[in-house]
Amino acid sequence: MKLKHIAGALFVACTFASAAALAADTLRFGLEAQYPPFESKSSTGELQGLDIDVGNAVCAAANMQCKWVETSFDGLIPALQGRKFDAINSAMNATEQRRQAIDFTTVVYRVPTQLIAKTGNGIEPTSASLKGKSVGVMQGSIQETFAKVHWENEGVKVMPYQDQNQVYTDLKSGRLDATLVLVPAGQSGFLSKPDSEGFAFVGQPVRDDKILGSGIAYGIRKGDDALKTKLNAEIAKVKADGTIDKYAKKYLGNIDISAK
Repeated sequence: MKLKHIAGALFVACTFASAAALAADTLRFGLEAQYPPFESKSSTGELQGLDIDVGNAVCAAANMQCKWVETSFDGLIPALQGRKFDAINSAMNATEQRRQAIDFTTVVYRVPTQLIAKTGNGIEPTSASLKGKSVGVMQGSIQETFAKVHWENEGVKVMPYQDQNQVYTDLKSGRLDATLVLVPAGQSGFLSKPDSEGFAFVGQPVRDDKILGSGIAYGIRKGDDALKTKLNAEIAKVKADGTIDKYAKKYLGNIDISAK
């Protein structure tokens, strides 16, 4: 078969697959379910969190059922590219680096990133303050990228983990000096719990729009324009009717989630 015929066949196959996905009544969302309050599991094993409720609302607006497919956070993009699900819905910020591999919908919401450390030890989110210290981050996250770019070459030990809960365990035991997290995740996943006494957010939220991105959005495969258009329309609906604000208030309190 000639190359142009192969290319044509591949184009038709991809177009058919995308159309079939939209025609189906199920939307498969990929997620890493260990990052409260965005996504986690209840004591009975049910998925819960901001992204779960908003995702289900998006599916309802599209007259579809959500199916949730779990994988590690650093495996989400490869799994999406491997067609194990249709879109990533896992508190993933739309960054320039990630846009090289996948596309994103419009921003659903935006939250700040901040450092957690023991109070009274003088730690600040700067390379000078963190020099010689260990900072735990979620593997594959923008927090890992930020810490490596801004701090690692200045003598800061950046420690990636697949499980953010293990980061908190090592922080409490003294094996880590700090962790860099999305503010709501750090608040509900650690600081709101009794065994976090003596720890707090330190300094101001870090800023680097190139690394930290324009906000949290749904990741989709390159070229899946029909799904992107569909999801953008449904995201606009749940923004306009106040659904996102309602769930943000439930899970994040008074944190400003607007994509400024």
